Amino acid sequence: MTAVGDAASTADRWGHHTSHFGSFRGRADGDRLQVRPHECDPEPYDLIDNIASGVRHEARVTRPHVRRGWLERGAQSKDLRGRDEFVAVDWDVALDLLAGELRRVYGEFGAAGVFGGSYGWSSAGRFHHAQTQVHRFLNSLGGYVRSVNTYSSGASEVLMPHVAGSHDAVIKQINSWEDLAEHTELLVSFGGVASKNGAVNPGGITSHVQNGWLRKMASNGCRFVLVGPLRDDLLDEIEADWLTPLPGSDLALMIGLAGELVLQDLVDRDFVDRYCSGFAEFEDYLSGSTDGTAKDARWASKICRIEESDIRSLAHAMGTSATMITCSYSLQRIRHGEQMPWMALILAAMTGGIGRPGRGYAHGLGAMGGNGKREAVVPFPSFPQGVNECSDFIPVARIADMLLAPGADYEYNGEVRTYPDVKLVYWAGGNPFHHHQNLFRLQEAFRKPDTVVVHESAWTSTARHADIVLPATMSVERSDIGAARNDSHLMPMQQLIAPYGEARDDFDIFADLAGRLGTAATYTGGRTSDEWVRAMYEHWLGRMSDADMTAPDFESFWQDGPFEMVLRPIRRTLEEFVSDPVANKLNTRSGKIEIVSEVIREFDYDDCPPHPTWTAPVEWLGGRRAESFPIHLIANQPDGKLHSQLDFGSASTRHKRNGREVVRMHPADAAPRSLADGDLVRVWNDRGSCFATVEVTERVMRSVARLPTGAWFDPQVVGGLGTVCVHGNPNVLTADTGTSRLAQACTGQHVLVEITKWEDPVPPVQVHRPPTP
Repeated sequence: MTAVGDAASTADRWGHHTSHFGSFRGRADGDRLQVRPHECDPEPYDLIDNIASGVRHEARVTRPHVRRGWLERGAQSKDLRGRDEFVAVDWDVALDLLAGELRRVYGEFGAAGVFGGSYGWSSAGRFHHAQTQVHRFLNSLGGYVRSVNTYSSGASEVLMPHVAGSHDAVIKQINSWEDLAEHTELLVSFGGVASKNGAVNPGGITSHVQNGWLRKMASNGCRFVLVGPLRDDLLDEIEADWLTPLPGSDLALMIGLAGELVLQDLVDRDFVDRYCSGFAEFEDYLSGSTDGTAKDARWASKICRIEESDIRSLAHAMGTSATMITCSYSLQRIRHGEQMPWMALILAAMTGGIGRPGRGYAHGLGAMGGNGKREAVVPFPSFPQGVNECSDFIPVARIADMLLAPGADYEYNGEVRTYPDVKLVYWAGGNPFHHHQNLFRLQEAFRKPDTVVVHESAWTSTARHADIVLPATMSVERSDIGAARNDSHLMPMQQLIAPYGEARDDFDIFADLAGRLGTAATYTGGRTSDEWVRAMYEHWLGRMSDADMTAPDFESFWQDGPFEMVLRPIRRTLEEFVSDPVANKLNTRSGKIEIVSEVIREFDYDDCPPHPTWTAPVEWLGGRRAESFPIHLIANQPDGKLHSQLDFGSASTRHKRNGREVVRMHPADAAPRSLADGDLVRVWNDRGSCFATVEVTERVMRSVARLPTGAWFDPQVVGGLGTVCVHGNPNVLTADTGTSRLAQACTGQHVLVEITKWEDPVPPVQVHRPPTP
């Protein structure tokens, strides 16, 4: 197969490649990789620098390793996991040991004894997609315990089918950027439309266009209102009005706006009568007839600390303008997180904008670079995963609960389920020691199973908590095809440089393991990885032909470069339903938008009532916990990396100071703590502490700090404090609790802390170096 899998074929030219944060060209210069933004991208993102600087970094895993205690004593040594030394071994030794352990666990415990972990962000390639690879492999053995939903939007993923018929209806089928630029007069953004989030897209992003469209909307006269504690969450150039309610009180503000729409007679009664169910009951809640408290601007102002006049004025503007309401994923990563995206949908219904040009509701507009873009008429296929014969699953954010309490019951989405007794965790593609909350608790949980296996290109925190670590290639060390359902180009991902050390592709690792276990034919399908890449492309060509469309043959595509996809406009949120609510009724019990959900009422959850209802969160400045921890920390997505990927890369390190993550806080909070820009600080609460470098800025609201996630967890003992993350990972501070019994989703966005200057010696960050023998 011409050029596929051959790094030498691109050594003298700039080959094509892509990533979740941008397409680029690259070539090998000896043992170095040079990269430059792809000419298809009008506004490239500098994260591609992480790839060039990371591909030969000392943090790479160069050989298979086995934790010494597991090698010598097996599961009897699991209490040492995360602090034991590793022994480098040959590939045959590692695979023989692993095959034997898989044979034992499947033989004694079946598929319910194996958890298949992965989070899908390791590569934009449609074949070398680690999540798909590990799931296909485990399915070839009989299946595995899986996770459902995401850390990003897990609460709304469970909620929205009950109230809008599907999650896609409010997260994928949203107004296009063209639609917004032409028709939207007011965009009210709860949580922002952050540039850093819009720069990333699963499957690749060839054209970064979000900021350009925001500028176009502004030039066409659209007014923007940013509701949130961080000014950086909306592009400076568009000069948005900035409202700063207490973090965690957004729901009260939304309910107050709804109450004002009623009081100002701005509710589109025809819309809510025809397309919604339960509005009368909800209006009783707003008026106070059910609990004696009217939910209006005065009520909301006392909770969220926004001026009454500003709330009334915003409600009036929303009710008299072509208004688009967007609610970022971040708002639902808190206790009772299901309530915010639900209430935003209700506001859009009350203004009558759903399904109409430039109006309505777009959940997570700007949360990923593909939102608001046109979508491929013929999407590119994925590597098939096979069939999972195991029925056990957990909500993704409940992994520590599962490992710590096997056999315990828990409630989820109307069911009572039981945590399986997992003996082996197999992880490929992902770093739960980034995504998860309360990392010291996760450490404890990871010491419970008999065996933890990780495929990794670098010594991440998860790799350091494994028993068997197998070195995996980075995407630039193999060939693939990058494709997203809503990106402009199909991109050849040409191998740009030879694999580092003894790193191997996930597919080849699993193929060798499957051969040892007698399932090679099932797993490989009789093809090599190069043959799979070609076969997937040719399958897509057949689908293109069926749609009366043409595309180049594989050889031409591989040699000539990106193919511009045929795209179609995306449907507006619930547009078909609004056009004919009888013929296109929603997949809800009423067939309509459910302002009140009878299904959720029947679940009888005290932490998720049948309509949005203000309940004060624990982690917020309006509660008693703030007396001990008076700073509200926002632990959001980082600017300098995708999640925690390539945290050691040059783009990532440019966002650190003194080798540690940066915590941003307001001057009014820094001054009484005698903190100056650049000081080393301890960020702490009763769950843990970490060190960071402070940046003093007015771009965060008072009593709020921002410490992004993604710093590789680096626990070290510091005198007088015990174990501290010396690198600055905020998830040592967050609570490992679910949003509610409905979704059991992540609550890691918000946490109360104290921040104090630290002047004593601190150990250097070690996590970007291989574990010492």
